[in-house]
Amino acid sequence: MCRNQLVIFDGVCNLCNGTVQFIIKRDRNKKFSFITRQSPIGQEMLMQLGLPVEDQSTVVYLKAGVPYLKSMAVLKILKDLGRGWSLLYVLVVIPAFIRDFIYDLIAKNRYRFFGRRNSCKVPGSEMTDRFLQ
Repeated sequence: MCRNQLVIFDGVCNLCNGTVQFIIKRDRNKKFSFITRQSPIGQEMLMQLGLPVEDQSTVVYLKAGVPYLKSMAVLKILKDLGRGWSLLYVLVVIPAFIRDFIYDLIAKNRYRFFGRRNSCKVPGSEMTDRFLQ
């Protein structure tokens, strides 16, 4: 499988896990792969990208070796999902500092609003090819 489009996410966050499920359900061509920030490979990838490993609140979308963070990661993922979801990419006209302010508010409160797991969810056998271990 090609790992050209990789989402690095917080594996204990219910919102993040829900977002991954949202992407998987709509990714008919199986373009996206996933890895948790907490995994050894996820930690190593973040270090190689020069990103902080202790910051669990930032989603990273790695596409063709280029990392996108926070709101830009979300917008790029939606764009790459295609269909009607790509229309939301028009929100890129909103200045990044405003988009990231909203992103940071949600990220800061995600455990309070959506809860968290005690450990990262293990993907079922039908999904193991989508997740790096």
